[in-house]
Amino acid sequence: RGVYNFAAGPATLPLSVLQRAQAELVDYRGSGMSIMEMSHRGKEFDAAIKKAEADLRALLAVPDTHEVLFLQGGATTQFAAAPLNLCASPADPADFVVSGSWSDKAFKEAKKYSAASVAWSGKAAKYTSLPADFGAMSQNPEARFLHICSNETIHGVEFKDYPEPRNEAGLLVADMSSNFCSKPVDVSRFGLIYAGAQKNVGPSGVTIAIVRKDLVGSAQPITPVMLDYKTHADNASLYNTPPCFAIYICGLVFEDLLAQGGLAEVEKKNQHKAGILYDTIDASAGYFVCPVDKPVRSLMNVPFTLAKGADSEKQFIAEAAKEGMLQLKGHRSVGGVRASIYNAMPLSGVEKLVAFMKDFQARNP
Repeated sequence: RGVYNFAAGPATLPLSVLQRAQAELVDYRGSGMSIMEMSHRGKEFDAAIKKAEADLRALLAVPDTHEVLFLQGGATTQFAAAPLNLCASPADPADFVVSGSWSDKAFKEAKKYSAASVAWSGKAAKYTSLPADFGAMSQNPEARFLHICSNETIHGVEFKDYPEPRNEAGLLVADMSSNFCSKPVDVSRFGLIYAGAQKNVGPSGVTIAIVRKDLVGSAQPITPVMLDYKTHADNASLYNTPPCFAIYICGLVFEDLLAQGGLAEVEKKNQHKAGILYDTIDASAGYFVCPVDKPVRSLMNVPFTLAKGADSEKQFIAEAAKEGMLQLKGHRSVGGVRASIYNAMPLSGVEKLVAFMKDFQARNP
């Protein structure tokens, strides 16, 4: 396409998926209609959503103990839905690992619907680390769940392993928005996984929740019908009109990931891409700086700064854009540069960025 899109989300999608969607846009598989036009209760879309769920279950080896739900409202809506569904009342405690902007927002929202508390916070270190010892976190044994954000999109911090919840129910909840389907995950360890699709698996508009079936049906009485997991589980994600086109695109992405050999193969590609970029940063003699502790650096979102300061960063971003490398500006809350290198970012995109970084450093010592 002539450009590489390093945006954090909505993000780059596989070219083959876009081309297939383009080919099917006007006449979806001989139906004479676009999938954007047809009834969500018709046989064509029913087959599409069922295939998407089946392929996602295959990719993540989702056990029969868990529901797969296609929802709306983004992961941000799940910040409220999780405590509303998992806590019997707003007085119930819940533990949060606050490792960046998104887990901090989840914690603050949960305080409205639970007695949420912070089990560990990385704020003092400017969200550049994770707990060195999960066992040392101050968990409440009476908490209804322990919540983490598996990958902080803004700060570039990623869990490589997961803490064991010490609450009586053993419930672990994860916002996996920005590393969903980037690597294998043992879904059975989680009571709830949720993810906005617009990073790794589709366009904006659909949010995927994978929730243990025994946790469905005990929502707080104040829970809005659209935030109650039982509403969607009982209606196969078709209680009201779902984001049909977004779900269809997710289904195409799932097919693509399976065709690559599944998530173990996808993870190898992601490790290779991220390794090239981090190695370039670390070999720049301090010209480029990634503040994140090496063991927890994200494979998806790579934030870095230039030692020469903000003006140099602006020049870097502007020149990169002229060379066809787009959306490299860091999040407005932290500044700097951020390269989001999700599944669909080809190796050639990272190689081009790395070559540009070396050239920029040589030209601007």
